[in-house]
Amino acid sequence: MIVFVVMLVSIAAARGIGALGWDVLADWQVATRVGLAVMFVFTGLAHFGRTRTDLIRMVPPWMPRPALVVALTGFAELAGAVGLLVPPLARPTAVALIALLVAMFPANVHATRAGRTLAGRPPTPLALRLPLQALWVGLLWWSTWMARGEDLIF
Repeated sequence: MIVFVVMLVSIAAARGIGALGWDVLADWQVATRVGLAVMFVFTGLAHFGRTRTDLIRMVPPWMPRPALVVALTGFAELAGAVGLLVPPLARPTAVALIALLVAMFPANVHATRAGRTLAGRPPTPLALRLPLQALWVGLLWWSTWMARGEDLIF
């Protein structure tokens, strides 16, 4: 749930900066991409920090080399955060991040069913996690594919 809060605060901060005069951030779609980028930096860094061991335990047992999976998904999230902020890359990056969210969802299902914890806390219940995933997918799509061409300039 903290990830959702990080995203919301980041969107609001970006939009607030836009209201103060940085015109590019005065657009909700651009501010949303900034918020999503901050969120993906936040989650991507978690793959290499103190929660790494917990994230490795979340990987379903049918997947080989869980530590490598966690490292690769962490790098993908960090690269995605950068890509969302680079105009020519924003749209393909959004598609890649949507695919990543879909691909990582089985780990969330496994973590919930197996009673795994993340930093000592239970994972987000699936009844909340699934709508969050759908929201992130929707925001990625809306903030890039539904944006006017000039909205992609950052």
